Amino acid sequence: QVHVVESGGGLVQAGGSLRLSCSASGPPGGRYGMGWFRQAPGKEREFVSAITWNGDRTYYADSVKGRFTMSRADAENTAYLQMNNVKPDDTAVYYCAVAVFGPPILMEARAYDYWGQGTQVTVSS
Repeated sequence: QVHVVESGGGLVQAGGSLRLSCSASGPPGGRYGMGWFRQAPGKEREFVSAITWNGDRTYYADSVKGRFTMSRADAENTAYLQMNNVKPDDTAVYYCAVAVFGPPILMEARAYDYWGQGTQVTVSS
């Protein structure tokens, strides 16, 4: 079992920055691929960003490329999403997810086995 907790959401003005954090706790020694998804009111959950278990590759949705940066802490299952130049369209609940057993297709929700409860990000215009 892996427990996933997000933090760092809040209210930010358009053009501002926000940093989300995600911590995944599980059996000692485990290293996991991690991803961020978001869901806006009335819309389906969508992929935002992902990072491989060792941090050697990152993936981004076209809508956030050049504005968001995902990283992870060395030797830990802790990931970050640095959000710069945010836009009102970025308003959503952001979910962190952990891939343990699923296929290595980190841009798809079906790759992930454990999900956090989500953190609200609201961007005012």
